[in-house]
Amino acid sequence: MSRLGHLKEFYGLLDSLEETLGGMRLLSDCSGRMLWPKRGVYFFTETGENRDQTGMGPRVVRVGTHALKRGARSTLWKRLRQHKGQRSGGGRHRTSIFRGVVGSALIERDRIVCPSWVLRRRLVSPEEEKIEEPVERAVSKVIGDMRLLWLAIEDEPGPDSERGYIERNAIALLSNYRGHPIDPPSSTWLGRYCLRGKVRPSGLWNSNHVGDSYDPAFLHTMADLIARMADHSVLGTSR
Repeated sequence: MSRLGHLKEFYGLLDSLEETLGGMRLLSDCSGRMLWPKRGVYFFTETGENRDQTGMGPRVVRVGTHALKRGARSTLWKRLRQHKGQRSGGGRHRTSIFRGVVGSALIERDRIVCPSWVLRRRLVSPEEEKIEEPVERAVSKVIGDMRLLWLAIEDEPGPDSERGYIERNAIALLSNYRGHPIDPPSSTWLGRYCLRGKVRPSGLWNSNHVGDSYDPAFLHTMADLIARMADHSVLGTSR
């Protein structure tokens, strides 16, 4: 089967996952009061970013997971909360590469002067934090307006986890980095302004794995995991 065929199969699986979850969730509406699985893989879509070759509907713009190091304690919701930002509307891009690359694109597009905005952990002065605050708020708005699905995978933390397997193969399949573009981003996609080299050509808010080859067998694993979720009714409803 071709990459196009595998992408159609992938989006068909996401349709099943969406049905299992009772619909996508707007990140800004999500909270820790929802019944999140402890661990999983998430898939973000973005308003205005639609598919035109693999069917109707939104295209996935980011795939992610957490706890890929042995002994890691992070949970699915904790990771999503880092991306979402604070209740006040701010956030900390040094705890979220996702926030960092979105902020970089905003800075480039809107010609914002913010020299302290970097995609790595470092100490910043109160003055730098004050300059960064409007960008953090803008990032929270962009990411908060995205919708997501999540696939529960309750495995142990570690680089060989099933979550890591699904994440890297989904990214490699979706990425246009090395192959003929399928479902390319819109002409107005914010990611086109991102100076992080792999975001623009891949069409994803991801950098890792965008140039990798994918193993089609991951789709069968993903199908089994979605069926398992349906059997156990793992829903993100409020407590």
